[in-house]
Amino acid sequence: MRRFVVFISVIIAFSMPAFSQKQVRKELKKGNKEYVREKYTEAEIAYRKALEENARSADAAYNLGNSLYKQSKFQEALQQYEAALSQGKDKNLTASNWHNMGNIFMSNKDYRKSVEAYKKSLRLNPNDDETRYNLALAQKLMENQQEQGSQEQNNDQQEQDKDEQQNQDQQQQNKQEQQQEQQQQNPNEMQKENAEQILDAMMQNERDTQEKVKAEQIRQIKQRKTDKNW
Repeated sequence: MRRFVVFISVIIAFSMPAFSQKQVRKELKKGNKEYVREKYTEAEIAYRKALEENARSADAAYNLGNSLYKQSKFQEALQQYEAALSQGKDKNLTASNWHNMGNIFMSNKDYRKSVEAYKKSLRLNPNDDETRYNLALAQKLMENQQEQGSQEQNNDQQEQDKDEQQNQDQQQQNKQEQQQEQQQQNPNEMQKENAEQILDAMMQNERDTQEKVKAEQIRQIKQRKTDKNW
């Protein structure tokens, strides 16, 4: 986090009443004093009072963002930096805003946004070595994050393929077990079927025998009749 800057005489609108301008300067000065003493909550209160007097003060919004950042209130700090960007016209102040926003994105592990923020800061202040270092670090972390994401995706795909293979193996095993059960049941069915076939054959043989007996009896009867006529 870089040190905050204040440009009171430039930022405050000329249409403001003299009393209001004086009050804004007073609160900014008080906030700066508390900030240097690392009393960030007290600094936050003073900067908020300055914004109550002039809601368009880029300096007050930026410094408030710094005090919130020091309290790890990153989302609130980001909102103040964005407000300062919308109101600020000073190039150095804008560069500092982008730098600090990059820091917040970095802490949130949103490395893509942090890289973009640092680049915008460097376009306004190309000689800022701190921002250049942070940019290089963010780019490296972004690459690592992307590689890790790709590796996790590959691991997920491998795990999914493994699960599918296990399912296929299980299905194959179930199929084999079913076939074995059928094979174990088939001999009994075959025995039953053979017994039925044997029984049918015996009954058919008995019918054939009876038919032959009847035929022989009929033949003998006819033969006796023929002998008697003679």
